[in-house]
Amino acid sequence: MIFLENFFKLKQYNTTLGKEVSAGLISYITVVYIIIVNATILAAAGIPMEAGIIATILTSFFGCLIMGLWANTPILLIPGMGLNAMFTYTIVQSGGFTWQEALAMVFAAGMIFIIIAFTPLAKTITASIPDSLKEAITVGIGILLILIGFDNSGIITSSEHTLLEIGDLSSPAALITFAGLVITLILFLKNVPGNLLLSILITSVLAIVFGGTGTQGLVMEAPAFKEYFSVFGQLSWAQAGNFIFWLTTLSLAMVLVFENIGLIHGHSRQIQRPESAPKSLQATAVSVLSSGVFGTSPTVASVESAAGITAGGRTGLTSIVTGLLFLGSLVLIPFIKMVPASAVSPVLILIGVLMLQNIVNIPLHDLSESFPALLIIVLIPLTYSIADGMAIGFILYPLLKMLMGKGREIHPALYAIAILFISNFVLQYAL
Repeated sequence: MIFLENFFKLKQYNTTLGKEVSAGLISYITVVYIIIVNATILAAAGIPMEAGIIATILTSFFGCLIMGLWANTPILLIPGMGLNAMFTYTIVQSGGFTWQEALAMVFAAGMIFIIIAFTPLAKTITASIPDSLKEAITVGIGILLILIGFDNSGIITSSEHTLLEIGDLSSPAALITFAGLVITLILFLKNVPGNLLLSILITSVLAIVFGGTGTQGLVMEAPAFKEYFSVFGQLSWAQAGNFIFWLTTLSLAMVLVFENIGLIHGHSRQIQRPESAPKSLQATAVSVLSSGVFGTSPTVASVESAAGITAGGRTGLTSIVTGLLFLGSLVLIPFIKMVPASAVSPVLILIGVLMLQNIVNIPLHDLSESFPALLIIVLIPLTYSIADGMAIGFILYPLLKMLMGKGREIHPALYAIAILFISNFVLQYAL
């Protein structure tokens, strides 16, 4: 106990062992969906399903562990949604590379990321991003969380004619989500200890009782490690002499760097420890490198880290607890699958709403500042991509300043970032 107190500086950051463990458990419940979802997407690239599950678990374990030990922050590192789609559908299916070659690209992108994160380049890039854009990223991610919460519960669904529409509000999942949201709000407003975890447990019980989920089909199975060893470390450099290989790798690295800078900034602000951002970025870079070895798409500083932070997590102990729970998932997957989306959705919605408060820090009276920021806020959820939403704002911001004769106010690095984002869009269409 004393060792944990001293190593993680629990008193200094105004937290306790109980809070950190509870926050780690909440974080785990919030992000555990990635095990099945990521493995399913990787399977479309040719990676066996069982191997993809084990790769996702081990990568998440290692990422959370290194974040907790190196950066001492409650940020979770798990395979990123969007990046796994880029891995499978853009690089493998559209680009014509094998999944082994794609893993080599992930490893190479991690090396580029490490060079940036462990040198003054990271500080230069971070300093070049205007505060209005940084705040916009946080708000945009908040809206994305709200959208994910409503989408997972079926309250909002896709529409052929209007893009989105209200789903079946009489469905068990929708009704349980609404009930769970009321329960979550009451527990949170009353500041009940472990409120988010308690709300997930109560809502899960409601789902079992009223038919939102069930306990049937619960079968305990041993992890398929034999199949996994056909994926672990299977990087292929056969296309290393191909220019497109390195162009795609650079594009992947660029998305990783800027998306994680935005995410880490938002989480560091939440825990009121902006000084922790450099080490968090370094841990993320090392985790990305390991992803290629473990056999999965790159990890990111998960959006859902906000769940643990909101639950009181302030140190790396939170992420380590989550990492250990991921490792335990090797034998607990059948039980994990019993926690319904309708129990997690209310927590995501609440966290998203809390993140919207950052919009007050954007100077709305100055359109040259607010217009690019507001576009980021709108486009992150509409494109379902943090990187794409950021890209539009990062391109438009220096363009507007130049047209207004204020080009000299812009950090030179921001011009370079805008050009890289434009190049990334060109590359996407070229592939």
